[in-house]
Amino acid sequence: MNSTSPVSKPYPWYYRPLEWLLLGLAHLPLSVLYVLGRGIYVLMAYVVRYRKRVVLENLRNSFPEKSAAEIDQLAQQFYWHFAQVMVETIKLAAMPAAELKKRVLFRNPEVLERHFAAGRTVLGLSSHAGNWEWVLTSGAVWLSAHADGVYKPLSNPFFERFLYRLRTRTGAGLIPMRDTLRDMLQHKGEVRVVSMLSDQAAGPEDRPYWTTFMHQEAGFYTSNERLATRFRCPVVYVSIRRMRRGYYEILLTELYDGDAPLEPNTFPITAAFVQQLEHDIRLYPADYLWTHRRWKHKRQG
Repeated sequence: MNSTSPVSKPYPWYYRPLEWLLLGLAHLPLSVLYVLGRGIYVLMAYVVRYRKRVVLENLRNSFPEKSAAEIDQLAQQFYWHFAQVMVETIKLAAMPAAELKKRVLFRNPEVLERHFAAGRTVLGLSSHAGNWEWVLTSGAVWLSAHADGVYKPLSNPFFERFLYRLRTRTGAGLIPMRDTLRDMLQHKGEVRVVSMLSDQAAGPEDRPYWTTFMHQEAGFYTSNERLATRFRCPVVYVSIRRMRRGYYEILLTELYDGDAPLEPNTFPITAAFVQQLEHDIRLYPADYLWTHRRWKHKRQG
């Protein structure tokens, strides 16, 4: 389903040792990789202090009711979560589909399957919570229909190629963000789920839906509303939550049935997505990606 593939694109030769290293690490047991993850955690949280200012600012603004000590503790919990996601993502390069299916449990796949049975394309809205890299890859082995993911290509050719191979090795497809509409037109009426990470920071030029999110004004992309209306696609919120180390559950919530009329210039799907996402973040605050500048844009005028 993917419009373009970077797998065949060359990258500089000096990335080859890094590729061998990452592939070698991927063949280690996750228990060993989590030991490496501890080192990554210490490096990010205490040595490099990776985006520490952004993390603390985001947490303070999102949880004004928490004390400084609680914010610091939450930041450390986040860095440990992030380190786990990093080694779990590397593991995708060698993890068998059967093991991934055991580690990611779809609690209610029937929310999607009933739309597949009706011959429809479904939009799945997810976020940078839990292990977002395991959502699409596990969907490809759990669901009866094809799973495609909309993504933003990386400028670095090595990392673009490496992550592309990770994300598609279980059978999922990838759609560059700029090609989303064209892909939907080309595959109109096909039975599949199109997954979208919908919590990126939309700027004023993106015609965002502005709302209060975690006590702060934030702009959200509204492409899901336009696609759902144009192609009569049901829309489902995809929540991924850690049950224990290395194991997750996915819960699906229908936001739109694909049939109800939507009023022009209203954004009920996006509003419902924001509500669900905030609920998840408040339940599991350390498991959200606090390093990205989610609230960097301001409403004009």
